[in-house]
Amino acid sequence: MDRNHAIGVLDSGVGGLTVVREIFRQLPEERIVYFGDTARMPYGPRPHEEVRDFVRQIILFLETQDVKMIIVACNSATAAGLPSYQTEFSLPILGVIEPGVRAALCHTRTKRVGVIGTTGTIASRAYEKLIGKLDSAVSVVSQACPLLVLIVENDLTETPEALRVAEEYLHTMREAEIDALILGCTHYPLMSGVLAKVLGPGVRLISSAEETAREAKEVLQSLALERAASAGEDRHRFFVSGNPSTFKAVGKKLLCREVNAYQVLLP
Repeated sequence: MDRNHAIGVLDSGVGGLTVVREIFRQLPEERIVYFGDTARMPYGPRPHEEVRDFVRQIILFLETQDVKMIIVACNSATAAGLPSYQTEFSLPILGVIEPGVRAALCHTRTKRVGVIGTTGTIASRAYEKLIGKLDSAVSVVSQACPLLVLIVENDLTETPEALRVAEEYLHTMREAEIDALILGCTHYPLMSGVLAKVLGPGVRLISSAEETAREAKEVLQSLALERAASAGEDRHRFFVSGNPSTFKAVGKKLLCREVNAYQVLLP
């Protein structure tokens, strides 16, 4: 495997760009090939079998783009079948659930942790199961927040409606007096300002994006697959299954650079 190949990142939409932003920060030499399945988002309400089929299609596409690693930068897709992707494909494949859990367990002092995510992620109880496995003394409060994805995808994060929806979703978290909240969807860091305003300074927001980028760095180092600094220029590539226009706008806002996204029609 060529160490100078790109890192493949996939998501149902723009949320995975939060992981890309962290890769840019932590691994500035690396190049990205991104696929956002915007034509079929959101993944959260869909059956796990259907989501797994979508992810397989995207991984097959990313393999044609010469990637050395794939990050499933979507909690719903990770919960739907990360072990099956890792078994089926030979590339290193990372998810976004375990890195966030480990960070939350390191931070919490009260042993009360909140998790917000899509309907599918919360219904899978993937976070609760892993937290219980790693520290059975921690109590978990979970809440599905499906509207947050639509707010982010439509670039409405700074509107009064976004604040109202966040207050409604986080009511149980405030009552439970959590001290750490796992943002169990890669879209949610784009609403961190609103979420922090609702919860106050006593709650640490745990971004799976930041922790996943850190894990990717460790895996690349362990496999000697870090991109060589002398490899020269190679552009990042962004693909979507739907109309690229909104993706480009949100991508530019998030990454502080022009994002030239191209539409690819999957089977």
